[in-house]
Amino acid sequence: MTGFFIARTGLGNSGRLESSVTHDAYIAIGSNLGDRHATITRAVHEISTLGGVSVIEQSTIIETPPVGDIEQGPYLNGVVHVQTTLAARDLLDSLLKIEAGLGRDRDTEKRWGPRTLDLDLIVFGDQVIDEPGLQVPHPRLHERSFVLIPLVEIAPEILIPVQNETPRQLLRAIGGAG
Repeated sequence: MTGFFIARTGLGNSGRLESSVTHDAYIAIGSNLGDRHATITRAVHEISTLGGVSVIEQSTIIETPPVGDIEQGPYLNGVVHVQTTLAARDLLDSLLKIEAGLGRDRDTEKRWGPRTLDLDLIVFGDQVIDEPGLQVPHPRLHERSFVLIPLVEIAPEILIPVQNETPRQLLRAIGGAG
């Protein structure tokens, strides 16, 4: 990769190697167990305290029906825009720790089942990442109105890599108002 250089600035507050490059990242946030609103509020606060991460904007929280065949209650969903000097993997690892700290046990839950908290790294700048446990942009982002509606609220015109469309265009494509 010719002509690409990231200057390293050393270890930040998180103890992770941070770069001088700042990335705009979008995190989908959802909860359908316990005090859903309090859990989301706490998660956003925890995200804001991560070293190398600044919360820029949070969408309105919306209530949506669950996805899948498992009987469960409705979700509260939203999206948080952050700027970060962390690598995508380090940001995701931090999000997974926040989930665990707020009661999520990924080892025992069922896929698309109820959960105290779900934090998904849905967009990380213009990067396309396909690694075990990390796919960015999120592979089902373009199918999920419960992610696209709040994303359109705070970032309607960003270009989603792979899809090469904006959140507004993607929402319209699945029948949303956008």
